[in-house]
Amino acid sequence: MPVRIRLKRVGARNTPVFRVVVADGRSPRDGKFIEEIGTYQPLQKNDNVKLNLERADYWISQGAQPSDTVASFIRKLRRAAPAAAAAQ
Repeated sequence: MPVRIRLKRVGARNTPVFRVVVADGRSPRDGKFIEEIGTYQPLQKNDNVKLNLERADYWISQGAQPSDTVASFIRKLRRAAPAAAAAQ
């Protein structure tokens, strides 16, 4: 199985918090992982995704496959990065 970049739930009941992790595709959702590269807090209104894009790019270059949700986070953050750089 390939290495996957996916979400791992760590929040309490009715208060979801997720970590973006690099894990073996065979490991369970909340099980063993290789590296933590970000967080996602769905109940927070603004800036609810924090992700280390350099590490995500590294793992993708090594053959890791992002889940659909993580792929959408990566696209969203890449679109926002040039706008944030232009504002500074």
